[in-house]
Amino acid sequence: MAKKLESTFANMVIVLTAVSLVAAVSLALVYNITKEPIAKAKLKKKLDAIANVAPAFDNNPNAEMFKLPAFEASPGLDSLEVYPAKKNGEIVGYAVKTYTMKGFSGLIELMVGFKLDGTINNYSVLAHAETPGLGTKMTTWFKNEKKPKRCINGKNPKNVNLTVSKDGGDIDAITAATISSRAFLDAVNRAYKTLEQGGKYE
Repeated sequence: MAKKLESTFANMVIVLTAVSLVAAVSLALVYNITKEPIAKAKLKKKLDAIANVAPAFDNNPNAEMFKLPAFEASPGLDSLEVYPAKKNGEIVGYAVKTYTMKGFSGLIELMVGFKLDGTINNYSVLAHAETPGLGTKMTTWFKNEKKPKRCINGKNPKNVNLTVSKDGGDIDAITAATISSRAFLDAVNRAYKTLEQGGKYE
């Protein structure tokens, strides 16, 4: 009986080891197959966001990207990527990949476009994990030109208090999603202030 138990245990170890090896090899193969398409998709999303938010340009902002120390940086996120938009060789504005850790579900990433005087041109939400139906409204809520108290496009943080009205600011929060709204505006302000401390405004 003891020999049968030993044999059974040994067989279990062999089977489990084999299954683990097969699983590991399979995961490695899937990763190698999918990593390039995933990388291409992420790059396309970033390039589309730059084109969407920056003032009209004729250069390749991605090729001229540089980094600036982030204003009030979070651990491990100490710099922001800045994409210069140029027209006929002259700087006309910037697209800034920015973030906040203050979302209801943590990290939110945005691409925010600025004109040379610091006026917000447009924005695009790159990544978030906010509540569907509430926090997800940030993708359009803050660019509705028919609702001036919501819209941040065309506003300059130098002259406008880009915090929610509940906190004494000039921007109406997403209904029932104040935390997500505060976080969104925190990311926008980080982008503006990072450019400001980097001396990038006229």
